[in-house]
Amino acid sequence: MNQFLTVCMLAVWSVLCLFGIATAQPPRGPLVVSPQVNADKTVTFRYLAPSAKEVKLSAQFEKAPVLMTKDGQGIWSVTVGPVKPDIYPYSFQVDGVTVMDPANVAFFPNERFKASLADIPGDTPLVHAMQDVPHGSINYEYYPSAEGTTGSLVVYTPPGYDKSPAKKYPVFYLISGTTDTEETFFKVGHTNLILDNLIAAGKAKPMIIVMPYGNIAARVAEQKGGTKPADPTVRDGADAISRAKAFEIDLLTNVIPYTEKNYRAIANRESRAIGGFSRGGGQTLRAALGNMDKFAWVCSYSSYLSPTEMDKSFSQIGAKPEATNKQLKLLWVSVGSDDFLYKGTVEFMDYLKAKNVTFKSLITDGGHTWMNVKKYLAETAPLLFQ
Repeated sequence: MNQFLTVCMLAVWSVLCLFGIATAQPPRGPLVVSPQVNADKTVTFRYLAPSAKEVKLSAQFEKAPVLMTKDGQGIWSVTVGPVKPDIYPYSFQVDGVTVMDPANVAFFPNERFKASLADIPGDTPLVHAMQDVPHGSINYEYYPSAEGTTGSLVVYTPPGYDKSPAKKYPVFYLISGTTDTEETFFKVGHTNLILDNLIAAGKAKPMIIVMPYGNIAARVAEQKGGTKPADPTVRDGADAISRAKAFEIDLLTNVIPYTEKNYRAIANRESRAIGGFSRGGGQTLRAALGNMDKFAWVCSYSSYLSPTEMDKSFSQIGAKPEATNKQLKLLWVSVGSDDFLYKGTVEFMDYLKAKNVTFKSLITDGGHTWMNVKKYLAETAPLLFQ
């Protein structure tokens, strides 16, 4: 009897194990290759959804979503282009629901959306492409931050950093835009590859790049069990300025000291640069112009401060242009001609001109995109620390 029970129990256990193995496996189906970049720079996108009624491709190189067609296996596909070589966010709209491409491991880190990334290579390698050059390293760091929370950083160290333990480097603090994360300049902007390629070509000085998370209020809410606050609706409103101040305090009292303690950073203003895109550009300008003793190199990508805010909070910049121009080794302002922040950015440039503040500028085609951000980074990195 005992032997019979033992056999029965073993049989049940075997069935349960097999069931567990079966349920632990991901759903299987036909192999889907997406995106597929073709020789003529057209790109084929595919998505497996046998039960879907309609699937569309939404891509930043298309003006509107593109209908896809389904084959007998339930794979929806469309070929578009040719597409200008670059890295583009895209997603699928499946019966009205926006989803990432499950066949693609490259994705866009963001608080609100998760797009996939299509990398269309150039006939000659683009500045953000992986090339056969010495490569730096990417490190993920955690540091004590505001209100007892733990902050996160992505840190780039240049090629040769670990082989020269006595050498110190200047630091570029680089801040992503609204809803972006500390990973966005790395995973979407390819900051590490841009610097690797520029350094190898002798066009940029080796530097450390520190990429922090810009949304302090969201992190505090997440780690303290609160509700993430909505983003400010007015770029220069009281809420936006207050949150920028919180970031500035965290940068000055936590991020910079952590970096200079744990990395071989040259700890003076001439060896500190700060830059940012969109909200990160506004944070850059406020932190830099309010702390001229801390930063000598300032890069604003698709961002600005209004003349009203400049006169109210940073009047010394325009009131004493000679001192400003002497202190700032670089003040850079760039924007795309189709960017929704174009008007405000040009107004900021006009303000600087009227006050005789020296700056460099670049207006490109295109809008508020990471395709433009990569251009701005590639143009400004060679100017830093020269």
